[in-house]
Amino acid sequence: MAKYDMFTVMFVMNVVLSGWMHGAVDSLRMDYYILACPVADLIIKNTVNRHLQKDPTLAASLVRMHFHDCFIQGCDASVLIDSTKDNTAEKDSPANLSLRGYEVIDDAKDELERQCPGVVSCADIVAMAARDAVFFAGGPYYEIPKGRKDGRRSRIEDTINLPFPTLNSSELIATFGRRGFTAQEMVVLSGAHTLGVARCASFKHRLSNFDDTHDVDPTIDNQFGKTLLKTCGAGDAAEQPFDSTRNSFDNDYFSAVQRRSGVLFSDQTLYASAATRGMVNNYAMNQAMFFLHFQQAMVKMGRLDVKEGSQGEVRQNCRVVN
Repeated sequence: MAKYDMFTVMFVMNVVLSGWMHGAVDSLRMDYYILACPVADLIIKNTVNRHLQKDPTLAASLVRMHFHDCFIQGCDASVLIDSTKDNTAEKDSPANLSLRGYEVIDDAKDELERQCPGVVSCADIVAMAARDAVFFAGGPYYEIPKGRKDGRRSRIEDTINLPFPTLNSSELIATFGRRGFTAQEMVVLSGAHTLGVARCASFKHRLSNFDDTHDVDPTIDNQFGKTLLKTCGAGDAAEQPFDSTRNSFDNDYFSAVQRRSGVLFSDQTLYASAATRGMVNNYAMNQAMFFLHFQQAMVKMGRLDVKEGSQGEVRQNCRVVN
């Protein structure tokens, strides 16, 4: 018995020292929940898997939710907060009205609160759910450090800083650069569009009265342009998959962009611009490279302006500030 007691003491000391070596006790680290909620990873994985079995399209939604959260005010689950009579929150911005998957986060949070009340933040759930969505869709598995706290601010006006689908390559490089990303990281994160769809409202401007010289965006393949026109015939809410494998995480998105079949202007500009064309070609040719660089960029994105310690809180309900 003494042998196992000594082992336990040494194990706990290693965990504490690990936290100290990473900086403050509240700093992000891989083993953040190992003592307080060791089932956290499993609960989130099982919840995501269960929902994706019913609706595979949610994989794209969970990855997009993580991006839209982190890009505004950092990775603090501010995108989950509901609006009130005194405040219109991020989720009600036009840029976020098409976000889905809130029920996945709610279900994971409910189970975590039953097992480990007040321990696992909504911000960590969002980040871990995106990681698991990528994996269950056929992409790489990557581990992420945990310990994010939930923010207390969520305002519609902040979403003006999200990248617009009308941005060209130079504008995208500048926008992502302001958040600390390189041009290559911007391109590889754009590869998340290997999952999901775009609504006609986001790309219909490419199909008529495009600019003073062209009625239709000249970077669109003619046949694909007809496909987009047919899609938009059903209205602004009609959906067009980003590539031919909308629920599979692969490098087909980059092949589509090579064929001048990028759905959004911000997709096709990656190939139209000499500054990023070579990166598109590399990822279209080498899926393993895309997977490696994507997981590295996602880990980096998950560290954007995180709240730690007293800077944030652990919400009891992801939709409401405590």
